[in-house]
Amino acid sequence: MEQKALKLIMAGLLILSMALTGRKAAEYVGAMHAVNALRETGMGADDSGRLCVVVDAGHGGDDPGKIGINGAPEKDINLQIAQKLKKYLEAEDVEVVLTRETEDGLYDAHASNKKVQDMKRRIEIIEKTDPVLTVSIHQNSYPEEYVHGAQVFYYTGSMGGETLASGIQDQLVRGLDPENHRKVKANDSYYLLKKTKGTIVIVECGFLSNQAEAEKLCDEEYQDRIAWLIHKGILRYLKQYLSILSYL
Repeated sequence: MEQKALKLIMAGLLILSMALTGRKAAEYVGAMHAVNALRETGMGADDSGRLCVVVDAGHGGDDPGKIGINGAPEKDINLQIAQKLKKYLEAEDVEVVLTRETEDGLYDAHASNKKVQDMKRRIEIIEKTDPVLTVSIHQNSYPEEYVHGAQVFYYTGSMGGETLASGIQDQLVRGLDPENHRKVKANDSYYLLKKTKGTIVIVECGFLSNQAEAEKLCDEEYQDRIAWLIHKGILRYLKQYLSILSYL
């Protein structure tokens, strides 16, 4: 009965993927891969049978990202949170690929445009990995210091992206700051969102321009809390969108 149900799910997803193009098709194909992995090997049977998630630590190398009001570079905070998120997801038997694992950027030393090369290589990693979803970790900034709070962005029109973003946003608000009234936001201009065909979100964990939040974002325990909450949002997405949480 279970095998038959999975086959029906796959057939339905295949029909939908054939009827769609671009991003939406890629999202459904990603879902098909996940269901197929369950049908063929079961969760955690081996590397090829596990679901895969890409975690992108924004910026790196010569590109520090935002500089906090306390002098902290965004790139370091992004990597620290990404590494912690990887640990939590792997504990759930999810395969995780980091776009970068060191403080270095993804560009050649003598590249004419390091930023462009860096972004293109991130896209290449995502496309090669073909993950169920991608989460890009960033920190925000604003001219006015009072602005604060985590916020998750997804590509305009992406059903999977909106679902994933909402789950992560809910966890971050409830787990970090119940007074944060920010909502998930659609965006069609961020390069990574535009160029990634599958389900992807950008998580802005907080504002480095806010003194109190900048200090928290540099605290290892706070970073660990953020990673834990993002991981919970991802698992919620997998349960809702792929119906596989019981296998994790």
